[in-house]
Amino acid sequence: MLNDRRLLSRRALLGTAVASAVASVPTATAASAQSRPAADSLVAASPAPAPVRLTLPAPTGPHPLGTVSLHLVDRARVDPWQASRPARELMIQLWYPARAAHGHPPAPWMSPGAVTFFEQAQGIPSGTLLLPVTHAHLAAPVDRGRGGRPVVLYSPGLRSDRSLGTVLIEELTSHGYLVVAIDHTYDADQVEFPGGRVETFAITGDIDDALIAEALAVRTADTRFVLDQLTALNAGHNTDAGRRPLPPTIAGAFDLSRVGMLGHSLGGATAAAAIRADRRLRAGVNLDGSLPPPATDGTDRPFLLFGSDPGPGPEDPSWDKFWASQYGWKRELALIGSTHTSFTDLETLLPQAAPTLGLTPSQVTQAIGTLDPHHAIHAQRDYLRAFFDLHLRHLDNHLLRRPSPRYPQIRFLR
Repeated sequence: MLNDRRLLSRRALLGTAVASAVASVPTATAASAQSRPAADSLVAASPAPAPVRLTLPAPTGPHPLGTVSLHLVDRARVDPWQASRPARELMIQLWYPARAAHGHPPAPWMSPGAVTFFEQAQGIPSGTLLLPVTHAHLAAPVDRGRGGRPVVLYSPGLRSDRSLGTVLIEELTSHGYLVVAIDHTYDADQVEFPGGRVETFAITGDIDDALIAEALAVRTADTRFVLDQLTALNAGHNTDAGRRPLPPTIAGAFDLSRVGMLGHSLGGATAAAAIRADRRLRAGVNLDGSLPPPATDGTDRPFLLFGSDPGPGPEDPSWDKFWASQYGWKRELALIGSTHTSFTDLETLLPQAAPTLGLTPSQVTQAIGTLDPHHAIHAQRDYLRAFFDLHLRHLDNHLLRRPSPRYPQIRFLR
């Protein structure tokens, strides 16, 4: 059976609270009928409220950010979820320190064609919220640094997508990392490809141990394929399937001797399984995901377990099993007052959206926990950066050695 920690991000990532709240919102037709004045009325209808613009917290590093998306095609694999597809297709997004941002527009948080599907999945009435723009600029020239940048891959949860990790991705990028966010097609709620084609969740059957094991194997293969494509890209080859223009300075920007991986939920299990399968990955982080086999089998490379508030119950047995088999550097941290969703961008977006969606404070707390969102994001960013700085850059700020009074929300479990 599935373990206590989550392997997937719920389709309704905003939680059941949103679904119940928006269920009472009239449809567009009904709302129009209710607000339309009678023919002989002299009182104009009240104007619709302006949609609320959501924002992301600014990253704290010194580097401006650039970003570009690539369409990758693995012709060595028939798509495991859609046999009618003769090849496995992925979208990835590169986030990198930029030399300059002038003349390059800010990138949207989510690709435009995917927004409608996201709103439907989350139960968000269309037009009530304006999704964020990021702090990265589209196709800005790359600041390659000296000898290339250390690389971190990001894998989201099941029924999630790469957008939900933007807050953590931008922070790492602003401090000199090149981050590669992977969308795992058909186990994500929505993935937009060039030309506006959107592929949605297509896995059938119960989400049981067998299906999770299959999804984990697919994601591990996706990760290894992406690593191959990064090697080709770094050598100057345009690996985009449509040969869309890429920043001309992208070649040589990756230091592929320093590659780590980060994932949330099933993405965290993907990081654990992929680091075991591929020695090109030098360090990994699991954000609050259960670890089905083979992700429970440890390696000699550093790995961080970073979980939500454990509460009074016992440890997830899959984390115990991983801990016993992991013979490289290891640490387990808990973010007190958090939930599974706290490790996504919804930690900051949900409180902003709550008044518009009609959510009560208790409903927001149920979704993201009692910890103040600013403190939750601050701790996640600092501890993740400390981990990758230590193991990819050999820079030790001692944050991972022992508890710090500056971070009372972080508990060292072992």
